[in-house]
Amino acid sequence: MKNEVVLLLDVDNTLLDNDRVLTDFTHYIEDTIGYENNKRYWDIFIKLRDEIGYADYLGALQLYRVKYPHDPRLLKISSYILNYPFANRLFPKALEIIDQLKTWGLVVIFSDGDIIYQPRKVESAGLFNVANSNVLIYVHKELALDDVERRYPAEHYILVDDKIRILNSVKHSWSRRVTTIFIRQGHYALDPEVHVKYPPPDLTIEGLDELTTYGLEKLIQLGKLIRS
Repeated sequence: MKNEVVLLLDVDNTLLDNDRVLTDFTHYIEDTIGYENNKRYWDIFIKLRDEIGYADYLGALQLYRVKYPHDPRLLKISSYILNYPFANRLFPKALEIIDQLKTWGLVVIFSDGDIIYQPRKVESAGLFNVANSNVLIYVHKELALDDVERRYPAEHYILVDDKIRILNSVKHSWSRRVTTIFIRQGHYALDPEVHVKYPPPDLTIEGLDELTTYGLEKLIQLGKLIRS
């Protein structure tokens, strides 16, 4: 059955303050294995991310372990990452706002990431439950739109994300069938070079609560406007 509206909500720096999570990770890893080893871990992490196209904290830890196979402190780091209290890093009233958005249409959590850590984050933060198990996690979500349409067909989509690159890609594919909403939160969103590189989205907001000040019909119409 086709939905009238499907709202696709990103996770990191959209619903959840992922920059703060990374700060906590960095401090914990440095406190556990020291400054130099912490730097080695993040060097491995960045190289792996560049190779596979998404953040894989546990995968980087596995690669670090290959180099240092007898360091029992790595078990503490693994446990810390998996058991991190992600619910404490949700932006204010995120769950309540999602409940409001569910009165507009079907809400789907729409994220990039690995197959272990990212689902764990979504579940631990309470997003899995509030979205009624409607969760999609891809390696590159902007390349998986055919799968999104197959699973959640809709007359119109509303996409909220902190990355203009992804919003631009989805707009290019779905055109007037999607309203792209840029949320200015996190280091990607605040990078001034991004705004020069890509055309503006249909709407820019400073926080998720601002979204609820717009009516659904207004958001749909914003997506259908023809821009030169």
